[in-house]
Amino acid sequence: MFAKLALRNVRRSAKDYLVYFVTMTVVVALMFAFNSLLFAKDIQEMVDEVGILTVMLGLATFFIVIIVAWLINYMLRFIMEKRSREFGIYLLLGMEKRQIAQLYMRENMLLGAAAFLAGLVFGMLVQQILMAVLYSMILMEFRISIRIDRQCIVMTALCYAGCYLLALLRCKRKLRKMNIHGLINAERQNEAVKESREEIKRWILPLSIVFLLFFGVWLFCWKKWDTIVIVAFLIGLILVIYLFYTGLSAWVICYVRREGRAVYRGQNLFLLRQFASKIKTMRFTMGTLTALFVVAFLGCSIAMMFNFYQDHMLAEKMPFDIQLHSGYVENDFAAELAVMEENVPVEEAYPYQIYTNGTDQMNVYLYTHLRAFGDKYRNEDGSPDMEAIANDHGNVYCTYDTYMGLTDYNHLRKMIGYEAVSMAEHEYVIHMKDRVFRETGDFSDQLFIEGSSGQLVCAGYYTEPFSQDGQNGGDYVIVVSDAEIAKMRPYYAELAVDIAGAAPDRLKDKIDEVSETSRKSMALDFHHWRMPDIGGNTCAGSDMILVWGSDNLVRDNLVKEMKCMLLPLIFPLIYIGLVFLCIALTVLSVQQLSDSAKYRFRYNVLKQIGMGTEEVARLVWKQLVLFYLCPALFAVVISGVIAGYVGGNFNFYSGVNTPSWFYFGISFLLFFGVYSIYFAVTYVGFLRNVEG
Repeated sequence: MFAKLALRNVRRSAKDYLVYFVTMTVVVALMFAFNSLLFAKDIQEMVDEVGILTVMLGLATFFIVIIVAWLINYMLRFIMEKRSREFGIYLLLGMEKRQIAQLYMRENMLLGAAAFLAGLVFGMLVQQILMAVLYSMILMEFRISIRIDRQCIVMTALCYAGCYLLALLRCKRKLRKMNIHGLINAERQNEAVKESREEIKRWILPLSIVFLLFFGVWLFCWKKWDTIVIVAFLIGLILVIYLFYTGLSAWVICYVRREGRAVYRGQNLFLLRQFASKIKTMRFTMGTLTALFVVAFLGCSIAMMFNFYQDHMLAEKMPFDIQLHSGYVENDFAAELAVMEENVPVEEAYPYQIYTNGTDQMNVYLYTHLRAFGDKYRNEDGSPDMEAIANDHGNVYCTYDTYMGLTDYNHLRKMIGYEAVSMAEHEYVIHMKDRVFRETGDFSDQLFIEGSSGQLVCAGYYTEPFSQDGQNGGDYVIVVSDAEIAKMRPYYAELAVDIAGAAPDRLKDKIDEVSETSRKSMALDFHHWRMPDIGGNTCAGSDMILVWGSDNLVRDNLVKEMKCMLLPLIFPLIYIGLVFLCIALTVLSVQQLSDSAKYRFRYNVLKQIGMGTEEVARLVWKQLVLFYLCPALFAVVISGVIAGYVGGNFNFYSGVNTPSWFYFGISFLLFFGVYSIYFAVTYVGFLRNVEG
């Protein structure tokens, strides 16, 4: 008998809480799909940083398991309270508490098992979509193939079962403590709304808004962020979120009591009373949902930042097909060229040298004026700290300023597809990263570059991508006439190569092996090869988002490797964002759909006093919009401000020109799409239940 009763209750629960069942199915599908990345052999072969991917996905899974456990526990308690009268009747009929607890656990285990199996099936589809996206991101062809890994299924099952069992055991203990009177009246007690000291509590709303403004100012004005400050900021923000709903419910209650102007317009009195009572009974839940929305927004926004960076900036950082660097100024790269010609058609190979005149005024200016360095290289009076600069030579810039001859410069510009530059003998131009120039502007009046006939005059700046992460200078290179460059000392050697088609995989590894052998040979042979005696001729530039320190750059190989480096960050953020979003929307939907039966009486009363079917539908729509938008809009404001701050700093340090709101806008559109689906399902179900 218990088995039939359990099956009947499972079918009824699946129907009444369809949104919850579907969400658990989606969560299992996402778990299975993302876990499959950890066990896919082809991913392990392609992604060298698979260990980082494993750690990041494991960390994301940890947080997701916590939130899923909270959702399951919340839903089980919620369903138990809704069925408390039914359980009380079971006790009256002679069933024992132990039997009721076992029945309830059996029902939910069957419901959870059904969601798990459905999630595995759906997860195979999500897995294919996820793999297709991953392959496209790392520029490889994807072929559909079903992967069913036993380890992946076991890992997904353990995470899912752990969440369910913990929640079931907690509900089982609660059921055993309840008596008939408590079960019969549990739902009625849950509906009771105690209004006390609302006049005082309503001041919490403006106070929380003031604190939110304070946190916004703190975010944009505070400069010395460390772990303690970040933790204090987050704790304070979370507390303000929860206080906001306490103040909001009290403010609405007081507004209705005082019969504000908008109370008696249309059906506002009905809507405000419903909204106030719901917020008051769910203020902790609403605060939690707002926090989940904020995390979802920010996770997706940051993922969009890095995705946009890898799609638009990686290729710009390496405009040449292949570029080689050597500290040996007389290196002709013959061995490396031989390897290239064996593996790929070489259309042009252009060797050249970077020079220096032994001055460092350009480096000193950048060290002391770029925001990335702060006050690290300045004394208290604002003057350059030459000792600190000397100690950090080679980390960012070379010891001395880097120069290039006009002929070499124009030849390299032609290889990339830029127009040639012309200038007089007494002039110079500066080619620097666009990110750096947007911060510094024209500072040529601070430079005093001496030529053979006196001081040289700046003829302008150029900011196209020009391989300036230690190759053609770090962040910059000063271009002078061939006559002037002939009087300078060679600093290091470079080779720019243009190839036909795409570079084969592992070409960079082959070049690295030959380069290593050549360097050892050069280091021993001082008669034919001389090392520069001025030192400090290696640098990496001031980029902070993604820095690649390598003498040999093969663009096709490195773009793929860099994309693989960003995957461990992008995928877990999207994973967390989607799961948190679905969980938050599920709680909102289930709350409204479960209350729709209770609202049926109220809407029937409205129909009896003359409200038509269309008016009822509009009123239901307004009620749901008010309830749905409250935590969502609040989260949009908070996450929008934080995303704007993070996006602005991301653009500043990465050099991306995309407006910071663009990343958040994409996340908002994704949120709105998922939000619309949940809202439509809830609206249709609510209207159907109300109309009975």
